[in-house]
Amino acid sequence: MGFLVLLWVCGLIATAVWWVGIGLEQWSVSYGDQPGEFESLRRRASVALLVAALAATAGPALIALVAFQLRLVRTAVVFLVLTVVIAVPAVPFAVLAGRDLDPAPAVTTPGAPGHCVEHSGGDTRCPGG
Repeated sequence: MGFLVLLWVCGLIATAVWWVGIGLEQWSVSYGDQPGEFESLRRRASVALLVAALAATAGPALIALVAFQLRLVRTAVVFLVLTVVIAVPAVPFAVLAGRDLDPAPAVTTPGAPGHCVEHSGGDTRCPGG
């Protein structure tokens, strides 16, 4: 059990360091003149946040499952409660990060109409002939 808890905590620390590193890269890029690179870093930050939310909630759930298998009921209950407590704030963060990964549809400008449009002033001819 101790090894699983240590592995979970190390995973949380690793994802936090990864996310902070991306934030520092965004800070340095914000002083540059390459807007495409900033969007790439934003996407990487969203992925890191999703991984952190997954690690934060899946870790205690896995530990609880192993504890139930080993018949460590109190330990399993503690980690199940910890899973719920962590999942409550982690799920909204994961949803927001998932929205950032799903790009919004491109804005389209309307083109010329595909049918005859009558002009004002009594002219009933179609434009262009």
